[in-house]
Amino acid sequence: MSAFHAAIVHPDQSVTYCGEVTQDHLDQVRAIAAADTSPRFTVEHPSRPGALFVLREDGDLDWYEPVDAAPAPAYMPDPEPRAVAEDLPPAGELPRGATGTAWISGAIRLGDGVIGGAMDTPGNPPRVTHHSTESPAGGKYLESIGSYLIRVASEPHLIYCPVTDRVGQFGPLNQSARALRNDGSRRTNREGRVNIQIEVLAYAKNPWTTGWDPAKKPGWQKILAAARSWGVPDVWPAGAPPKYPGGYSARSRSTWQNKGGHFAHAHVPGNDHGDPGAVDTRKILGGTGSTPAPSKPADDAFPGASAFGPGANNAHVTRLGTMLIARGGRRFYSVGAGPRWSDADRDATKAFQTAQGWSGSDADGIPGPTTWELLVTGRGKDIPAASAKRKVSVAHLVAAAKADIPAPDGHTTYPGEVGLVEDALVAEGLLARRYADGSFGTKTRTAYAAWQRSKAGGSYTGSAADGYPGLDSLRRLAARHGFTATA
Repeated sequence: MSAFHAAIVHPDQSVTYCGEVTQDHLDQVRAIAAADTSPRFTVEHPSRPGALFVLREDGDLDWYEPVDAAPAPAYMPDPEPRAVAEDLPPAGELPRGATGTAWISGAIRLGDGVIGGAMDTPGNPPRVTHHSTESPAGGKYLESIGSYLIRVASEPHLIYCPVTDRVGQFGPLNQSARALRNDGSRRTNREGRVNIQIEVLAYAKNPWTTGWDPAKKPGWQKILAAARSWGVPDVWPAGAPPKYPGGYSARSRSTWQNKGGHFAHAHVPGNDHGDPGAVDTRKILGGTGSTPAPSKPADDAFPGASAFGPGANNAHVTRLGTMLIARGGRRFYSVGAGPRWSDADRDATKAFQTAQGWSGSDADGIPGPTTWELLVTGRGKDIPAASAKRKVSVAHLVAAAKADIPAPDGHTTYPGEVGLVEDALVAEGLLARRYADGSFGTKTRTAYAAWQRSKAGGSYTGSAADGYPGLDSLRRLAARHGFTATA
């Protein structure tokens, strides 16, 4: 008969070992948890066959491991928890470019505070990804489920109980979590400036927003404020989360990678989960559920001139910036779109208006009804590239090659400068367009080596044509393609 190690994981991640038990004992545990009135629920380990967890309402987690299984790691509590951030300001008070909130004041600390690392694509828009735990809520299930997520290495940033309004936090919001699967070689957990992942104690088949009033939930309001502090707009780029079961989502890579806002787990490419179900998107953004949240654009109608200009601070400004970036205005924004009106919004708007052939008061940098209509419909001319010559540093290119080549596909170090060189190599017929992605990978190095060997590139041979740029070969390329080479 099979034997199992039995242990209890406490909320501080200390473990009490209870000895060995038999298969009969485990069968009794399952039977007790299956009773309709039982406050305990079982869940299998997703990657360790035979391992079982029991979620408990008192916050502890029962853990059973086959005796003959490979040892599992034992997590101990962090002896010196990091200080949390001060109370958050109201949504929108942080200026664009400011560092957002990393730790939510008053959130329950779960684990040792380290769950991921730096974001892969910090130049992409910020987003929030919503999950459901497929578990009960209330009591201290938050701690029990938090311990389970740590044990299976699937921690989000935040865990939220809609019954008690309690918030738990596993790691800083400016680093990655690990509750998503990769989309091939692209690490979805590390997409965007931030990708704040939230697990809500709920079942996807029963949307947790039913009967829930965000106005009475200060814990949830802190989560929203933290997301907005990073510039996450109050929009759902992929639409409302589909119902579960039976719903459908396209999981668009283009939408996921290029647009900021709130996403469901069911929207993320490379993943097959359907959570969090058909939750009320207006309530999640702080609205009542019967009308849109106050800061969320209700539709594509022009919101009025008063929504823009100095002093404006609202979701329409965020949407304007997001649309302008998509139409060629990225160079005007150092950190992406945000709710507070800035010079970046004015300059990008003016560039878009000028691209339409307008001048004078028609190109003053303040969007009017026609500017707005062209942006929301995708019509009109895009913002052209800057006419001034851009500089490309040899040192930056070499550093990018040494960092990007050994890293996962898509890693970028100096994407702007590498992109200029790649565009030039494409024009020279040395690099396929699909590899011109701002990452100095092996394809780019091979193409640059071919440029070095070419007559136009200097007819270099041997180690002088190794694909790592030198100043002479870069100057030759720059002279043919309109940029300036520097050391």
